[in-house]
Amino acid sequence: MAETTTVQRTPRKAALAAWSGSALEYYDLAIYGTAAALVFPTIFFPEGNQAVATVASLATFGVAYVARPFGSFLMGHIGDRFGRKQILIGTLLLMGVSTFLIGCLPSYDKVGMLAPILLVTLRLLQGLSAAGEQAGANSMSFEHAPDDRRGFFTSWTLSGTQGGQVLAPLVFLPVIALLSDEQLHSWGWRIPFWISAALLVVGFIIRRSLDETPEFHAEKKSAEVPPAPLALLFRHHWRGVLRVFFASFIAMVNTVFQVFALNFATSDEYGIGISSTTMLWLAIVANVIAVGTIPLWASLSDRVGRKPVFVSGLIGTAVMVTVFLWSISTGNVALVLITGILLAGIIYSMPNACWPSTYAEYFPTSVRLSGMAIGTQFGFALAGFTPAIAGALMGGNADNWYRVALFAFGAVLISLIAVLSGPKATHKVLTRDLGQTHTTDEVTRVPAGVAG
Repeated sequence: MAETTTVQRTPRKAALAAWSGSALEYYDLAIYGTAAALVFPTIFFPEGNQAVATVASLATFGVAYVARPFGSFLMGHIGDRFGRKQILIGTLLLMGVSTFLIGCLPSYDKVGMLAPILLVTLRLLQGLSAAGEQAGANSMSFEHAPDDRRGFFTSWTLSGTQGGQVLAPLVFLPVIALLSDEQLHSWGWRIPFWISAALLVVGFIIRRSLDETPEFHAEKKSAEVPPAPLALLFRHHWRGVLRVFFASFIAMVNTVFQVFALNFATSDEYGIGISSTTMLWLAIVANVIAVGTIPLWASLSDRVGRKPVFVSGLIGTAVMVTVFLWSISTGNVALVLITGILLAGIIYSMPNACWPSTYAEYFPTSVRLSGMAIGTQFGFALAGFTPAIAGALMGGNADNWYRVALFAFGAVLISLIAVLSGPKATHKVLTRDLGQTHTTDEVTRVPAGVAG
């Protein structure tokens, strides 16, 4: 057991650092997804077959998710061996610089195949950054939080991701509205990528001033930091890694909503005829609502437990993603807006609110960051390729929407089974006792209404 430490918990500051960095991270990811759905098929790929170019463009979105599982080993080792702060600063810089450079790339017309090669290379670097961002931010805010409010403070990481996904379409909307198609495809699409440089500076200033977590300080002070955290993780906590891996399949719903649905509703290939402006506004409104609902659902999980909120959200999400895809196929704009807001703004916010603290509670401090990073990033790989898989399932025919719905339903079902198999009442266990080999009935419980 690590000895006590005098390092002070700063939950609000840690939550702000998690929120700001995650907002930048997911602003960068969201503008890439938006560009991949709207403009990249004609910028970075040869003309001749729109369907092939679209699938190829959406596949580049998924490329980052190939790098993320491999990057999770590196980021997990660094975070559990040298501290959470190192990861938070490193991932922020890598993502910001990579995104800015994407905005500087030449088009296919200028340099041929070199254009998509450079695009994929920078996308891979984005993936390496993302491999440690959420796990690092979650670990930092989780370990700074009072024992009885871990769900609330850790959820600010995911609230930040929604904030980034609000900012991305807000930046794209005026670009699309004010520029002609020629201007948009020649230089206008670069603007959202260049703006990330300003966000990078803000996030760096906030994160640089953040202290390391009390839990990691205690381990370091008592020489309990493992020299090889990955070996310890897979020797004693491999079940937790597998559980997080399968539970993370729920993330594919986000890429269905943010990327595939945008292409499905607006592309001439499907003939639905909904404008890109309408779909971008849907993303803005839904994510604004999610920024507010995520902390509320997380607070509820601090009181009633993670599983009731998480499981309820998974069941609701499985139903609503099906209804949302059907509504797009009808071309009814009002129906699309209502179902999209219910899905992304309210229902999907329930598992989004719970998973940061749920997964963190599966592991002890010594392997928490690596356990979350490896489990989530291998699971998120499905989410990354979901737009490309969905495009292939559609086969250019809007009537095949049900195939994508069945695919999403299956992924959510796997997530549901994984969460149900997890330990009970982890929200009642003190942070220092989490992830131990004994049962939750044998560890110290969080006193009701008392912050640890």
